[in-house]
Amino acid sequence: MKHLRYFDALARKGHFGQAAEACAISQPALSLQIKEFEDILGAQLVERGGKQIHLTALGREIATRAGDILRSVDDLDALARATQGPMGGRLRIGVIPTVAPYLLPRLIRGLAARYPEMEIRPREAMTHKLTGELTDGNLDVAVLALPVQDPTLEAVALLQEEFLLVRHADQAGLPAPGTDNLAEMRLLLLEEGHCFRDQALAVCHLGPDPSGDLMEGNSLSTLVQMVDAGIGVTLIPEMAVPVETRLADVAITRLAAPRPKRSIGLVWRKSNPAADQLREIAGVFRHILGQGTTGDA
Repeated sequence: MKHLRYFDALARKGHFGQAAEACAISQPALSLQIKEFEDILGAQLVERGGKQIHLTALGREIATRAGDILRSVDDLDALARATQGPMGGRLRIGVIPTVAPYLLPRLIRGLAARYPEMEIRPREAMTHKLTGELTDGNLDVAVLALPVQDPTLEAVALLQEEFLLVRHADQAGLPAPGTDNLAEMRLLLLEEGHCFRDQALAVCHLGPDPSGDLMEGNSLSTLVQMVDAGIGVTLIPEMAVPVETRLADVAITRLAAPRPKRSIGLVWRKSNPAADQLREIAGVFRHILGQGTTGDA
C-alpha cells in the first residue's frame, strides 16, 4: 500500500519533485520507492528522462485503478474509526483560505472541547484542491463555499454571510453603490484559483476573464491593504471584517439591495462510512457558528 500511494501521487503530479513534496519525502527517496514497486511487479511503470515523467501502458492501467483501491482502503480506515466510540480517532479537515483565518480556530476549539479524544488535522487550500482530496480519500471533510458541483460529495450548509465593500476611509460618506456600479470601479480581486474571486466577479456581472482596470492580490489582507493605499476598492466576506480592517484606514459599506451573499458548508464524500458522524460534526459547527458569527445559519 505504501508503494501504491507513492505511485498514485507520481501519476497524479506527473513530476518526481512535486510528488515527493506531496508525500512529504525527498525526491531520491520517492524514486527509490517507485523502483522498488517496479521490482515487486516485475515490470516498468515509468519512462524516466526529462522534466516530466511518462507512464508506460501498464503504469497507466495501474494508475487508473490505484485511486479506487486507495479510496477503498481509506473507507476501511474511516469505518474502523467510526467504531471507536463517539468521534474517536482522526479528523482530517480542509478549509478554504477565505474562511480558515476567521473560523478555523473557533471550530477547532469547539471540536476539541466537545470531543477531547479526537485528533484534528487541519489543512488550508483552494477549493479545487480540497474537493480533489475529498474524492481521493485524503480528507474527511472540508469547509467550502457552496454549492459544490461534484455529485459524489454531500454538503450541509453552515452559515450565510454578505459581501461587503471596502473603500478608502475618505469615501466613508459616499452612498452605497449597487452591484451594477462595481464594474465601473477600480476593483481589486483575489488571484485566479480562489472561489471568492469567481463569486466577486459574478456579483459585479463580469465574466471569468474580465478586461479592464482590475488588480489582483493573493489574500484578503493584501487586498484591504491595497485599498488603504488608495489603489482601488474590493469586496470581502463579512466574517473577515474584524480581522482584516483592524490596522487599515478603510470604510466598510453594505451594498445596496439585493445584497450579495455566499453560503459556507461542510462537505464530505457520500460514500464515507463515517457519514453519520460527519453530519453530527456539521451540527456542532452550526451550533458553534450560531454563537456570535456573522450571517444566517
